[in-house]
Amino acid sequence: MWKIYLAAVLATVAGPAFGQVKLGATLSTTGPAASLGIPERNTLQLLPKSVGGVSIEWVILDDASDTTAARKNAEKLTSEDKVDAIIGSSTTPNSLAMIEVANGAQTPMISLGASARIVDPMDAQRRWVFKTPYHDSMIAETVARHMKSTGVKTLAYIGFNDAYGEGWGAELQKAAERNGVTMGAWEKYNRTDTSVTAQVLKVMSANPDAVLIGASGTPAVLPQVTLRERGYKGKIYQTSGVINNDFLRVGGKNVEGTLLPSGPVIVVDQLPDDQPTKATGLEYKKLYEETYGPNSLSTFGANAYDAWLLLKNAIPKAAAKAKPGTPEFRQALRDEIEHTANLPATHGVFNLTAQDHLGFAVDAPAMITIRNGTWAFVKANGS
Repeated sequence: MWKIYLAAVLATVAGPAFGQVKLGATLSTTGPAASLGIPERNTLQLLPKSVGGVSIEWVILDDASDTTAARKNAEKLTSEDKVDAIIGSSTTPNSLAMIEVANGAQTPMISLGASARIVDPMDAQRRWVFKTPYHDSMIAETVARHMKSTGVKTLAYIGFNDAYGEGWGAELQKAAERNGVTMGAWEKYNRTDTSVTAQVLKVMSANPDAVLIGASGTPAVLPQVTLRERGYKGKIYQTSGVINNDFLRVGGKNVEGTLLPSGPVIVVDQLPDDQPTKATGLEYKKLYEETYGPNSLSTFGANAYDAWLLLKNAIPKAAAKAKPGTPEFRQALRDEIEHTANLPATHGVFNLTAQDHLGFAVDAPAMITIRNGTWAFVKANGS
């Protein structure tokens, strides 16, 4: 809810050569998706106060993981605060609720939600919308390739009963078919449910080789704990939506051995030196952990950092064409983001086009696991 106003932060301190850019963010720092939104907010609060002679002012709002609040925040940021760009929201449903606002205000929006539906199909409504997390289709393919390479033949799915879960289930089914894995049971649950016993019993009755849980944040722990308590012995996969320390803390020993796709930043210290995102990943890790402590790095915070890298690259170029705070500047900023090329980020190398508003190669995700209570690198891609 936008009234749960967190802060207007990071005001400028230096006299700008090209004026001042005002950036807005609506993030889910409370509610069920708070484990995503908090590291995103923490990251934005660490960013520099100017770039290329342009000072930066931020307005950061909490949408409480609620789609209606996310839309209202976007309306406030564009109509009252008159920001030049918006980062957010943290989830797919919230981001989908904001697209119409961004388009109506002709203001660039960089979503931190995962579903490809946020930017696909690329139409007039989505022309102002970008995103930084991998498409669910990309990470589903990475998972399906890993299943194939490790002998998984049958698969069951338990996912959120919302756009995130539906999108992941649909993409997983297509990727499984491409890789010769048969997907059987498909069960749903709500983010706020306190029991999934009925869904787990249906899944276990099919005795699949593996189960993938299509959920995010700490609510993704519940099906995995229930599977273990009921004696399931097969492989358990999660999505990249669980990669934060809250998931490890809440899941404990029940999530040991979990397999999941991830941006390489979460295991950046374990990557080979020639990996193209390693230097940027180490830069972000140092920035984040110097303030928030060792092992505090989160892939969700990295999504926000990648959004910043897009803006950092585009703002000076747009400011050379138009005055910040004007429709002409927002148009130039949108165009410069869309023209981003060969820009290393924490999760991949950005190469955006008019039809691709994510810009990462399909093999950008890595496979990781949970070992001894922390993340461990498996391989660069699931193949």
